[in-house]
Amino acid sequence: MILEGSDDLGTDDNEQLVETDDETGLQHVRIQIRRSLAQRRLDKYLAGRLGKNVASRAMLQKLIKAGRITVNDHEVKGSYTIQAGDVIDLILPEPEVKTIPPEPIPISVVYEDDHLIAVDKPPGLIVHPARGNWSGTLLNALAWYFQQHDASIGDLPLRDEAYRPGIVHRLDRDTTGIILLAKSELALRSLGSQFEHRLVQKTYMAIVHGHVEFDEDVIDLPIGQHARIKEKYAVDRRTGRPFGAVSKEAVTRYRVRERLGGAATGRPAFTLMELYPKTGRTHQLRVHCSHVGHPIVGDHLYGGGPLYRSQLQGHPEQAVDPIITRQALHAWRIEFHHPATGELMKLEAPLPADFVEALAALRELGGGEAFSPRRP
Repeated sequence: MILEGSDDLGTDDNEQLVETDDETGLQHVRIQIRRSLAQRRLDKYLAGRLGKNVASRAMLQKLIKAGRITVNDHEVKGSYTIQAGDVIDLILPEPEVKTIPPEPIPISVVYEDDHLIAVDKPPGLIVHPARGNWSGTLLNALAWYFQQHDASIGDLPLRDEAYRPGIVHRLDRDTTGIILLAKSELALRSLGSQFEHRLVQKTYMAIVHGHVEFDEDVIDLPIGQHARIKEKYAVDRRTGRPFGAVSKEAVTRYRVRERLGGAATGRPAFTLMELYPKTGRTHQLRVHCSHVGHPIVGDHLYGGGPLYRSQLQGHPEQAVDPIITRQALHAWRIEFHHPATGELMKLEAPLPADFVEALAALRELGGGEAFSPRRP
């Protein structure tokens, strides 16, 4: 979502752009200074322009020190004097949400006990309320679910300062599949620790463009925020990033399950893959697949096109009869130790209907074998 001259962020004769990441809820604000502001300090200018309801001067000073506010793509001090022509970029922290209203959003519960709940997240659903998405989230759906079972989402433990009850990991809006939430303090600590120490094993299914060359391999490439497109991430070997962020280690192991279509069939080539992320960076699987030349089908942000039946019938110029238009990425299996018993838990979420339909259509092209999941 892009807004110009947002009422919430103040107005003057300088140009302002506000961009919200639909998945994280974080707002990127860009201000183009059109005229000299008579020796105005950066921190004082932003405090006056944004207002206390958006960001206090103390908060702005913290953001400046953390490198989350830049001028002309360079980190500066709060005392920096603004000049005509300057471009100020900042990323606003996510506001706290104190209540999660119940909403009757259908969800499929894969597993539940007194300590945790595992949900099969459908496409189009973000995990928790944030800027631009105060409702229609997984937490709103869970609030309704718990209400129907004489419980409250307010009973779930909090991991951080932000009000995100029970959340120990996330899935992108259009990524489907299994997601865990803690229902007890014990589970929150245990699951949080298991994720932190990379003891949780996750397996994703993805349909990507092209035939992946190697049957198995490891993609070990660091990821950082894209230098120009703020909602994107990218492989980057540099240590410095805009807004003070840094490239972080990102490791993905993969295994080819099927190669479908291709030159032998006279149709486009696709590959069904199992992906095993060893780290949990934002958009990691999407970025890694795109970087090695095999973007995930339907992943518009990273170069993956939607899948149309007309395309598979030899009419690539036509966009008729869509099969799957969101990213074909599914969190299929998760393995972890139960917080209370120590038992090894192995939970799976079945492939969603659009993913199954896409696979069926691709198998009609030939070049592959029937899908038979096997252990990594």
